[in-house]
Amino acid sequence: MASNERTVSDSSTFTGWYKSSYSGGTNDDCLEIAPVHAVVPVRDSKAGSTGPALVFSAAGWAAFVGAVRGGRFSS
Repeated sequence: MASNERTVSDSSTFTGWYKSSYSGGTNDDCLEIAPVHAVVPVRDSKAGSTGPALVFSAAGWAAFVGAVRGGRFSS
């Protein structure tokens, strides 16, 4: 992944968070992303709105999603 990825301690500095439609309405075991920024912040939904977030470059996030969709991770 790209070398400019980092962590922020307070994810409330980003807006536009959403969970995948695969998560269901009451499931808290999922990730949230806020893709409306120049970077793609990702947080754990259990951590709350002020918990930490990983921040990926747009290219790094696209590569990760492509790898998941392509089945390149084993479970």
